Formats: sequence, structure tokens, C-alpha cells
Amino acid sequence: MSVQEINKHAVLPPIISRSDKEFLECMQRYIITEIEKVGCNEEGPADEYYIIYRNVFNKVIDYVTAYKSILTSIKKEYDTFIETLKKDRRTAFFLHGKLKVLAAEPTSLVYYQRRIIQLEAKIRIIENNSLKIQLQIDQMRQLKAEYDTKEAKYYIFSKDPSKPIPGMTLQDSVNLVALRKYRKHLEDKYREIKQAMLVKYVPIQRMADFDEEMIVLLKRRDIAENLNEKLQFRFNELISLGEYEKAAYFAANSPRRILQNMGSVDKFKAVGKIRGKTLPLLLFFEAIFSTSHAFKHPVDADLTLEGIKCGLSEKRLDLVINWVTQEKLTFSEKAGDVICDYGEQDTFNKSKCLALAQNIYSDCGLHKKALFCLCKQGQIHGAVEYIHQFKDFTSDDLIKLITLCPQTELIQCLTEEKNGKLPFLSFGLAILHLFSVNMEKVGIKLLQEVNKGGKDAVERLVISDSYCSIENWQKFANICFQNGFDKLSNDIMSILRSQAGVSEISEEDDTINLMEHVFW
Repeated sequence: MSVQEINKHAVLPPIISRSDKEFLECMQRYIITEIEKVGCNEEGPADEYYIIYRNVFNKVIDYVTAYKSILTSIKKEYDTFIETLKKDRRTAFFLHGKLKVLAAEPTSLVYYQRRIIQLEAKIRIIENNSLKIQLQIDQMRQLKAEYDTKEAKYYIFSKDPSKPIPGMTLQDSVNLVALRKYRKHLEDKYREIKQAMLVKYVPIQRMADFDEEMIVLLKRRDIAENLNEKLQFRFNELISLGEYEKAAYFAANSPRRILQNMGSVDKFKAVGKIRGKTLPLLLFFEAIFSTSHAFKHPVDADLTLEGIKCGLSEKRLDLVINWVTQEKLTFSEKAGDVICDYGEQDTFNKSKCLALAQNIYSDCGLHKKALFCLCKQGQIHGAVEYIHQFKDFTSDDLIKLITLCPQTELIQCLTEEKNGKLPFLSFGLAILHLFSVNMEKVGIKLLQEVNKGGKDAVERLVISDSYCSIENWQKFANICFQNGFDKLSNDIMSILRSQAGVSEISEEDDTINLMEHVFW
């Protein structure tokens, strides 16, 4: 071969320019720096290692001008190869886990078989013990039957007719009337004992039926316990996964309200608040209250109280109103108190809270608090009708009411006659009470109203008030005089002196009643 032919087929090494050399050194430094940052090497973690070299490949392709298409094709094959490797790794990991599960199945089967053997051994022990106990019961029954037979024979032959009848004297035992009376007494006692035997005792034959019923009840209990455990595990799983709304409705629809208890409330309380989302505890109460009509019995008082507290703490008075008026709940005094306290803080919705609390108090039979709510709302005529309806308010109750709600309209309605019926409260005693508890302004306002009616109105008031004694009317007149109502004071004293049969009023005698002249 000639020299020309040799030179023709020779491959010259690429000439590396200075800029190329600097680029390659820069890439080498980049690789070392990135590997140190992520802490990987050729052994792993592989993902970061692949990403670093893929970035270097992209930089090389962007830098070169020749062979760009070839390098791009190589880069594509490199990426495809890497993705294939990752996919194979995922597949291998999945198959490894599946292999572990399959390998564990024989072990689980062995454990189950061992548990079956243990339970069968326990069943045999229980059956043997039951057989022994049954034999003992049969022996005791036989002994009792023999004893009863002997006792009956003894009583049959041991009675002596010549002896006196127990419980009767010798004289009564020969008295026909006394004997009939004693016979009736014995017959009544026999019926009572027979009825008691039917109620308190059962025949021995019924024991087998009771045993069967007990077995059925125990089976039901076991089924219920298993169901409870299963439902509890699904409920706890939803809580742990953060599916609070699903957990709330799962608890609300649980059979026989198994999950509607304070334990579930505590679990939702433990979650707390989540930014941007409804409070999980509120979701729970919304769910159980909205499904309350699906059950025979209403939601219990503790859950009702906690739900109302939760709704008010979240400023959801609208929900509480809907729950109280529409849903099937059990109310309590504490629930009404909580709503009243909330109304004191939220003055804008105070009237709504009072109306809501009044409904709760009425439902609980707490009529004094219900009446107070009506008065606080300004529904004076409604309060008077409420008093007419229930009629179990004492004068002390009404005195406390006007102390808490010192409204002139209320006091006038309570102290005036209506349809010929006596007033609920003495006007004189009411005025004396108001001045004794530093409510002079209300008392003076009432005195002004009385003063407008003239002497005739005052006379009707004094004569019709059968609860206020003469001494109290004296005190009443002194109060009028001290507060500038001279004419009213003189009118009262004049009326007192003009009554027929009334003697001079002394300070010591506080038992004289103004109406005593009626009986003279």
C-alpha cells in the first residue's frame, strides 16, 4: 500500500481548542459541585445522579455546533434508557412487596389454625364445667323436691284442730262475725301472696326458656360489640386520613347511634381548627343534628349542649336557631343558660337569643326563667298570659321578677285587677319592695301614675288590696310624703281613718289587716 493510500484512510484525532478545553473543565467542575450538593455518587441515589448528567448533556448539545443532531439522538436514547430503568425499578419494588404478602400468608394461616385449636380446647373445658354445674343443679332440685314432700306431710299430720287459731283470741274463735272477718283477712292475704308469686317468681319449667333467651341476648351482645369495633375502626381511619366531613356523616348514620357519643366529640375536638375550612367539630354536630329525625329517640342532652356551645363559639347563631326549632334534641337548663349568656355578649342578636332560651326553658318546665326571658324581650302581655296559663308563681317569685325587670308596665299589669279577678301582686307591697332595694325611680314613676287617678282611684286601690296590712299602708303613706306626694299621702291616711270598725293604728300591731272591717 502506498503512502497516499495510508494517509487517505487514517483518522486524525479531533483538535481541541482552548475554549473547548475551558468548557470541558467547567462541565467537570459543575458535575463535582452538583454531586456534593445532593450528596450522591455513582452508587446512588440514582435519580439525582441521572438528572446531573442529563443537564450536562443538554449543556454540551447547546455548546457544540457540529454533531448536534447526533448528540441529540444519543441524548434521546439516554433518556429513554433511564426511564426504562426507573420503570423496571418500580415494577421490581411492587413485585417484592407482593412477594412479601404472599410469603406471609402461610404464617397467618398457621396462626389462625393454632387459634382455632386453642378456642376449641376452651369450648371443651366450658362444656365440661357446664355439665358438672347442671348435674349439681339437678341434684339440688331433687333434694328440694324430697324436702318439700316431707314438709307437706309433716304439716298435714301435725296440725291439732283443738288448738286455738293463730292470730285470734279464744273469745274471737267462737264468734261467728269475728271468724268471718278473719277468714276474709286470710283470703285477701292469700290473693296478695299468689299475685306476688306470679310477679316475683317463675315456675321451674320456665328456667329453660330463660336460658334460651339469655343465649340469644348474649349472641346479640356479641354481634353488637363486633359491629361497634368495626365501625370504630372505620371512623378512626377516616379521622386519621383527614376526611373529617365523611367521618362526621359516618358517625351520624351509624346504627343505633353507636358513634354518637362524647368519645367522638373528644376526637373531633382534638383535631382543632383548620385554616380556611369549617371546624371539624361543627361538621360533626351538623351531621348528627340533621339526621336526628331518622331515629326514635332525640339526641341526648350532653350532645345537644356541646353542639349549641360549638355553634355559638363559631358565631353560627343561625345554625343553633335551626337546631333548636327544627331538629329532634333533648334540652336542658344549661343549654338555655348558654344561649342567654351569648345574647348578653352579642347585643345585636339578644332578642333572638332570649326567644330561643325561652323556648328551651318552657320545654324543660323552667317557667320562672321562661317568664324572665319574656319580660327581658319586652313582651309584657305575653308574660302576663304565661302567668295565667301555668298559675304556679308565688308572690315571692313575682317580687324577684320585678326586681330583675323593674318595668312600670309589668308592675302595673301584675298589680291590677283583670276581669274581676284579684291581682297577682299587691301594689303596696311592690312599692315598699322597690324603695327597699334602691329602685326609687321606678317606685316614684308608679306613684305618679296612681296620683293622676285622684282619691277615688286611690280608695279602690287601698280597699281591693287584701295582702297589704295597715302598718304597711302607713309606711306607704310615709314614703309618698317623703318623696313629695303630700296629697297622695293624705288621701291614703284619710281612707284608712274613714274605714268603719277600724281603730287607731299603732306601730306595735303589725297583724291588723285593712279588710278586717268586712267581718264586723
